[in-house]
This record gives sequence, C-alpha cells and structure tokens, in this order.
Amino acid sequence: MLRLRDFLKEHKALLVAIIIIALPAIGEMSLNSFLGLCDTLMISHLIGSEALAAVGFANQIIFTLIFIFSSFNTGATAMIARAFGEKDYPKLNKIAGETVFINIIIGIIITILSWVFAKKIFGIFDMTDEVLNLSLTYFYVILFGMIFMFLSFSYAAILRGAGDTFTPMIITGIVNILNIIGNYLLITGAGPFPKLGIVGAAWSTSVSRMIATIIYTYILFIKSGPLRIKVRNMKVTKEVLKPLFKISLPGGGEQALIQISFLIIGVIISQLDTDSEAAFRILMNIESISFMPAVGLSIAATTLVGKALGERDIKKAINTGYAAAGLGVLWGIFMGLIFFILPKQLLGIFTSEANIILLSLTTMYFMGINQPSLNFMIVMSGALRGAGDTFSVMVITALRLWVTFIPLSYIFIIVLKQGVIGMWYGEIISFLIFNIIMFMRFKSKKWVNIKIDS
Repeated sequence: MLRLRDFLKEHKALLVAIIIIALPAIGEMSLNSFLGLCDTLMISHLIGSEALAAVGFANQIIFTLIFIFSSFNTGATAMIARAFGEKDYPKLNKIAGETVFINIIIGIIITILSWVFAKKIFGIFDMTDEVLNLSLTYFYVILFGMIFMFLSFSYAAILRGAGDTFTPMIITGIVNILNIIGNYLLITGAGPFPKLGIVGAAWSTSVSRMIATIIYTYILFIKSGPLRIKVRNMKVTKEVLKPLFKISLPGGGEQALIQISFLIIGVIISQLDTDSEAAFRILMNIESISFMPAVGLSIAATTLVGKALGERDIKKAINTGYAAAGLGVLWGIFMGLIFFILPKQLLGIFTSEANIILLSLTTMYFMGINQPSLNFMIVMSGALRGAGDTFSVMVITALRLWVTFIPLSYIFIIVLKQGVIGMWYGEIISFLIFNIIMFMRFKSKKWVNIKIDS
C-alpha cells in the first residue's frame, strides 16, 4: 500500500489526466443507472408488477444483444486513441466513419432477426402468458430504436477514443431527462397525450435514443473540428476492417462469455427460495452501482494508454495503466469500508423487508472484501484493451469465469448449501487468482508491441 501511495504521488499530472477523462464517463454511467432506477420505479408504480417483470425480461435480451454485437466499438476506441496520439486526423476520421457504417449494418441485421425470432427468443424464459405478451409488446416497439442504440454506442466510443468523455455524458443527461418526461406523459396519458401504458414507456425510450443519435450525428458529421466524419469515410476498407475485427472479436467473445455466465448464475440462484432470489437481485444492483467509477477509470485507461502508444511514449502508457489501476484499488477500499459501515442503510434503499435485509447482511461484508479486487480487474482490463491486447483479456476473463467462478459458485451455493453468499465466495477466490495473472500480463509489457493497424 505504501508503494502504491508513493507511485501515485510521483505521477500527479498523470492522475489528473486520468481523472479528467474518467469523471465525465463516471457521470455518464451514473446517469444511465439513475435512468434505469427511474424507469423501474415509474413502471412499477404507474403500470404494475407484471409490466415491470416484462420490461426486465425484454431489457435482458436487448442489452445482451447490444453488449455482444457492439463490442467491436472497444477496438474502435483503441484504434482512434492510437491515431489521436499520432495526430493522424485523416486516419482517425476514416476509422470513425467505417465504425459508424459497420454499426448501421449490424444494427439493421440484429433488428430484423430480433423481430423475426422474438417469440422463440423469449421462449427461454419461464413466464406467464400475460408477462410474455407484455414483454413482446414492449420488445417490438423498442426494436424501432435498436439501430439508434447501436449508433449511439459507436458515436460515444469514437468520442472517448479522441479523449472526449464530456460530450457523451451531456448527451446522456439530456436524453435521460427527455425519457423520464416521455415516460410520465405516455404511460399516464397526461394532458393531450394518449395513455399507452407499457407501449408508452417503450416509445419514450425509442424516441429518446433517436434524439441522442441526431445530436451525436450533428457533432460528428456537421460540426467543424479535427474529428469530423464525411460520407466518403464510411466506405469499408480492408486496412481498417481487418485490424478492427482482429482487436474487437475477442471483446465480443468476452461479452458473450460474461452474459452467459450471469445467465447460468441466475439459473443456479433460482433453485433457492424466493427471499434468497430477491436478496441476490438487490445485492447485484448494489455491487453494479459500486464499481461505476472503476468503469470510468477503465475508459480513461483505454483512451490514455492507446494515446501514449500512439505518441510512442511507452513509459507513459505503462505508468497510466498502473496509476489508473491504483486509483481503482483505492476506490475499492473506500467502497469496501462503506459496505462494512453502512450495510443496513444501503440495503434499506432497495427493500424494507427485514428478512431480506437480514439474509443479505453477511454477504455485504464479503462484497466489501471483494471490492478492491473487482475494481482492479475492471481498470487493468481497460488498460490492456487500450493497447489492443483484447485477446489476453478475453482469455483471462474466460478462464476466471468458467474454471473458477461458476464451478465454485455452484459448489458453495448448492453442494455446500451456503446460499446467496456462496456466489461471492466464488467471486473472491476467482479474482484473487486471476488478478495476479492480469497483473503479470501487464507487467510483462508484451502488449507494448501489439500492432493494431495490420
């Protein structure tokens, strides 16, 4: 810990650069989480529990598709950051244009396939006919905004690669406000608006995503500046497509493995009683909110490591990775202390049921123990992605999930009958093992020599 403190003191300027990029990204994540919370509360109180369940099922499918099939934007961020560091703006705009065009094509394909196979997709869930019908109704409307969601993800990735995390945060804030207002007007039928219920919630979300895309399009295609995409930049070429997919495909594989692993954990947890399942969902919500700053630091590490390598400043790239990871660990220690000091208060935000709070208390302490390791993994993964080392991140993630985390979780939860806390036993052990491997990969500096333009 003393070595970490001394290292951070020596690199104050670097820390400032990381924080300047990370803070808007953290703000964007916070706004998205706030929107999700508002959507949940509004649908729950204004429509009902069946609608809430339906939206939950639909969003699980939507975000799984988005996270997997837009994962090549990670490669685009790394390539744009490298070009930005080289000050090669024609190359930067070419990468950005082709990334946008690929997102359009993939967005159209996923939208069509999702529409055709929607009923079969939702067949994987065990739900009542009412919830199924509500899920499909919501899903079909959301599909109108699917392509805009793909485009928004790509636009934000492009801007982050060029070091601009502030603009995505502002756009997210504007769109979230519009979505919340739209939810109220279209769900309840306030004033001259029709009362559409769950359909209104879906249209509000889709229209908000369209507006976000329009704003991003203006900034990237019309507004003058070094980052300005022209239609001719959208012609797909081998020299961009080949490295883009080379870097990005491991990211897609990683996302697929992560999403499937959470699905399996959900199936394992579903074998417990209802209170345990409710406790699990609440604990997962608390944990997902806790590491948002680490995600922001990860985005900053991806951008700055890529930029430093583009500037041929290897030492700066290495120090950036260590500094960002150090900040992630410090944040994890802080959140761990919060989990130890205020577990009841945090749980009380999500539920007033004493039995669920009691069931979750001990797990909160183990979540606190896990925080530094969890945050380190998130940030160090971002640093390696910035260097284009997405394959190593995918392999480490796959081994962690499928060799230790899932098997150990099953053993602790089902075989040893430890209940929900068993998942965090498995997670703590898996992070302790694979954080060492992740650290050794970064320390080896092999990622320094990765070529991302061939």
